[in-house]
Amino acid sequence: MITMDDIVREGHPSLEKPAAEVGLPISKEEKKLLEEMLQFLINSQDEETAKKYDLRAGVGLAAPQLGIEKRLIAIHFEDFNGKLYSYGLVNPKIISHSVEQSYLASGEGCLSVDRPIEGYVPRHARITVRATDADGNPIKLRLKGYPAIVFQHEIDHLNGIMFYDHINKENPFAIPENSVAID
Repeated sequence: MITMDDIVREGHPSLEKPAAEVGLPISKEEKKLLEEMLQFLINSQDEETAKKYDLRAGVGLAAPQLGIEKRLIAIHFEDFNGKLYSYGLVNPKIISHSVEQSYLASGEGCLSVDRPIEGYVPRHARITVRATDADGNPIKLRLKGYPAIVFQHEIDHLNGIMFYDHINKENPFAIPENSVAID
């Protein structure tokens, strides 16, 4: 079972460089890792389990956050309309995005960052992601709003980018041009 002790923190080398493409079909070990990553997110959102194992709630986890430099992410959350997004994805890639931007009005956080970092993180308002699931099936997702932000945050981890790298250094609360706030 993955716990907070398994998650590397900012400054770790695996968070600062692009992760390697994963060969298909994925290995049994990689499939097990994706399942464990997804289970961590489910556990972290369950009040009782999170308290028992001292887990911080998360909606996404990338393999580099575990010190594993592979292009694997897990996502698990319900959007504001109650739609469940629950995926273990291999080699996810943003294949198109809107010019329009969005940002979380409350700012972003990260399981690999133990300090509050204030400021708006500009993201694309709409994205299309292509990936492969753990069973080797191709997946194509069109995302907007909060789901688009979550996926961009995790895919950034695969490219060695932290959310705070996007924040305007001079004015952290500058509203990104051509953007909409996501509450």
